[in-house]
Amino acid sequence: MTITTLSSRELNQDVTRAKKAARSGPVFITDRGKPAHVLLSFEDYQRLTRQRRSIADALAMPDVADIEFEPPRVTVEISPADLS
Repeated sequence: MTITTLSSRELNQDVTRAKKAARSGPVFITDRGKPAHVLLSFEDYQRLTRQRRSIADALAMPDVADIEFEPPRVTVEISPADLS
């Protein structure tokens, strides 16, 4: 996945370039040097907005190995049941 950054002016001057870049990854569009919008292919948009995603789909995402995920460690204390 390639991330492309374009200024608003560059986008206005060459929309075709932005659309081509969106085929290989998101295109960040900046206003005064700060990210303001993101251009995605429709396929990427659908994938991101799909409501129900299975764990298999999530793990099959491209570049999933690049995602940092460190869940907090949970300690479970076991105590005997009071059956009196």
